[in-house]
Amino acid sequence: MMPAVGKLLRDRRRVLWCEYYPGLVLGVAALLDYLIGDPWSWWHPVQGMGWVISRYTQLAFKWLKTPLALRWAGVGLGIGLILGSGWVGWLTVAIAHSIHPLVGGAIASVLLASCFAGRSLRDAAEDVLRPLQGGNLAEARSRLSRYVGRDTENLSEAEILRAILETVTENATDGILAPLFYAIVGTAILGVEGVSLALAYKAASTLDSMVGYREAPYIDLGWFSARVDDGLTWLPCRLVVLTLSLLSGKPRYVWKLCLRDAPKDPSPNSGWSECVYAATLGVQVGGTNWYRGIAKHKPLLGEPLHPITPKDVDRATRLTRYCCLIWLAGAIASYGLV
Repeated sequence: MMPAVGKLLRDRRRVLWCEYYPGLVLGVAALLDYLIGDPWSWWHPVQGMGWVISRYTQLAFKWLKTPLALRWAGVGLGIGLILGSGWVGWLTVAIAHSIHPLVGGAIASVLLASCFAGRSLRDAAEDVLRPLQGGNLAEARSRLSRYVGRDTENLSEAEILRAILETVTENATDGILAPLFYAIVGTAILGVEGVSLALAYKAASTLDSMVGYREAPYIDLGWFSARVDDGLTWLPCRLVVLTLSLLSGKPRYVWKLCLRDAPKDPSPNSGWSECVYAATLGVQVGGTNWYRGIAKHKPLLGEPLHPITPKDVDRATRLTRYCCLIWLAGAIASYGLV
C-alpha cells in the first residue's frame, strides 16, 4: 500500500512540475535579467554567435568574389546560424534535464535570461544620464559613444537625451520583447523549449547587427540576414505597439501617430518601435545625426508636446518593463489553462 502511495505522490509532483515548468522558466529568466543582466565578465551566447559570424565573413570575403556567390553565402550563414543556435539551445537544456529536471530548469532560465537586454539597456541609459544630470556634458558625450554609432563629440544636452531615448526605444523590441515573444510562442504553441526559439531569434538579430547593412561590403552577404530579421521582428513589434498604445490610455491617438510617422522610417520595425514610445510620452524623436562626419536625416516621429527629459527616458524603460510583465502574465495564465 505504501509503495503505491509513494508512486502516486511522485507522479503528482511530476505533473505539477510539467504544469508550472514553462512559467517558472520564463519568470526566473525575466527576474535574472532584471536583477543581474549581462555582467561584462561573463561569457554570453552572443559572443559565440559573433565569433562565428566574424570568422565566416572573413572567409567569405577572402574566397568569394562575385555578388551571386556572396548572396548564397549569406543565405547559408543565416540559415546555419539561426537553426544552429536554436539546436544548441535545445540540446543544452535536454542534456541538463537528463541530469535532473531542476538542473534543466536552471540552465533554461539562465540561457533565456541571456536573450533579454532589459537590464543592459537600463544600465546604459543611467550610465549616460548620470554625468549629464551632474552637468558634465563632455563625460556624457564620451559615455554615449559606447552605445551609439553616431558622432557624439558636439552633441547638445537635448541631442544626447534624444540619442538615449532612441537607443532605449529602438532596442526595446529586438533586445527584449521580441525574444520574449518567441520564448512564449516556442513553449506555448509549438511545444518546444522556449529558449530554443529565443536563441534562434537572437541569432537573427545578431546577424542583422553585424552584416545586415545596405552598404559595402555587406550588401550581398548580409541581404538575407537583414530580411529574415525584419520578418521575424514584424509581428512582435506590432504587438508592442498594441500593448503600449493600450497602456498609454489613448490608443487611438497613439495608433494615428504611428500610422502617420512610422512608415517614413526605412526600417519596417524600428520606426514603429521608436514612434509608439514617442507618441506615448508626448515627445518627438528623429532628426539629423552625424556618422563619421556625414550627416544623415532620420524622419521625425511623434509630436513635440514637450522636450525630452531624463524622466522620459526613465518612463520609457518602465513602459518596456510593464509590457514584459503583461506578456509574462498572459503567458503564465495560458500555460495554466493548457
